[in-house]
Amino acid sequence: MGLDDLINKGKELFTQKKDKIDNALHSEQAEEISDKVLDAGVNLAKKVAPDQFDSTVDDVRGNIDKAVGNE
Repeated sequence: MGLDDLINKGKELFTQKKDKIDNALHSEQAEEISDKVLDAGVNLAKKVAPDQFDSTVDDVRGNIDKAVGNE
């Protein structure tokens, strides 16, 4: 089985399970985990980056948070 076969099999499997994947990404559990990860990332970024970038870091966090979880 070549690389193209593996990629095609992955695409096929994704298509078959798309609804389950979408439900998992927008679940309460995904929201809790993503919030913890994003909060940790934001705290690290704000420690490393100059204060002038705090609002940009918060904006990026908000955009990512909208894509994962249910809130």
